[in-house]
Amino acid sequence: MPVQIATFLMFEGKAEEAMTLYVSVFAGSQVISVEKYGPGEPGAEGSIKVAEFALAGHRMKCIDSPMKHGFTFTPSVSLFVDCADEAEFDRAFATLGEGGGVLMPPGNYGFSRKFAWISDRYGVSWQLNVP
Repeated sequence: MPVQIATFLMFEGKAEEAMTLYVSVFAGSQVISVEKYGPGEPGAEGSIKVAEFALAGHRMKCIDSPMKHGFTFTPSVSLFVDCADEAEFDRAFATLGEGGGVLMPPGNYGFSRKFAWISDRYGVSWQLNVP
């Protein structure tokens, strides 16, 4: 089997909700597989043991950690999205930004026509770009 690389996101009880939101934002995205915790397993029953999904062809995995941890997502790692056009950019900005925070508001920063950097309601950072 050849080497495969995927972005891996660890949540505490919000993995399925986040994955569903992300797949709804970008065309050509899909949930590939979902495995949930059952009775007597270490995670909360029905939460995500491991799920795989693709965002516009980019392979992703997520879990609901069965253990509490002292860290969360940070903007030092983000998902960079080259949007097809301004309509896709605006839709992604509105959907992903709802309940999150704006690190750089939409604008022309000289390196692209339209760019924004946001953190979604789960703490995942997104750089949105119209090249």
